[in-house]
Amino acid sequence: MEFSRRAFLAAAAGAAGLTAPGAAPKGLKLGVMDGILGMATDPGCFAKAKELGFAGVQVTIGRPAKKGTVLPLSSRALQEKMLAASAAAGVPIISTYLDVLHDDCLKNSDVASQWILDGIQITKALKARILMPVFFGKCELATHGGIEKAVAAFKDLAPAALDEGVVIGMETLLTAKQSLFVLEQVDSPAMKVYYDVGNAANMIGVDPASEIRIFGKQNLCQVHFKDKAYLGQGKVDFAAVYASLEEIGFEGYGVLETGSPSKDVDGDLKRNLEYLQGL
Repeated sequence: MEFSRRAFLAAAAGAAGLTAPGAAPKGLKLGVMDGILGMATDPGCFAKAKELGFAGVQVTIGRPAKKGTVLPLSSRALQEKMLAASAAAGVPIISTYLDVLHDDCLKNSDVASQWILDGIQITKALKARILMPVFFGKCELATHGGIEKAVAAFKDLAPAALDEGVVIGMETLLTAKQSLFVLEQVDSPAMKVYYDVGNAANMIGVDPASEIRIFGKQNLCQVHFKDKAYLGQGKVDFAAVYASLEEIGFEGYGVLETGSPSKDVDGDLKRNLEYLQGL
């Protein structure tokens, strides 16, 4: 796809001021996915996140128990438990993860749009601001036709998100230029990118630091931090990622979606968190 006007303006803005590699972004906080804690959609995830030193949790909405049923976090009782546990730990719900979109694809399923509408309401009820729909595997936006269908769906969904004060942060395997094409077509402040630096380096084969500069502050809502190995030992140059986030003036969360090579989840999360803090 052609380099869009939005991409050109974002890249120009990002090039305005350069910082030394490794400079810790002043506006960055570090969070973690509840599923990475081994506690997806579990109110106990907030106390565990606090214990390990994280400043926020991305919460998994969950998949319906069977076809025709509702999303687990549609339950008001469960929402109240999550909110109470978050408040007790002093660890906010920083975003939600619409994992059902691994099963129902926005590019070819009408029910996927309804899941996103449901997710918007759940995200608002949890007092979070960002809903992350995902596009991987069979649901990947791998063709122009698939992208166009997703754009059409997002054009219908973005006004609902805007009305509820929720940002839809799409996580895809598109390059920065392709992602900005989608944002430009949807043309809504409720539509942004949830960027994954590990996917960028390992699955797309691009430099995440360079792509962050292309996006600019205005097009990113949150960032996933991960790599195939421990952070700092894989393909992702996190010092350069930190520098690019500082350059664009990013303010928000970097959320760990890391693996556990040693099978000691707590120990590996602490190791990865300490590495990032050490930068």
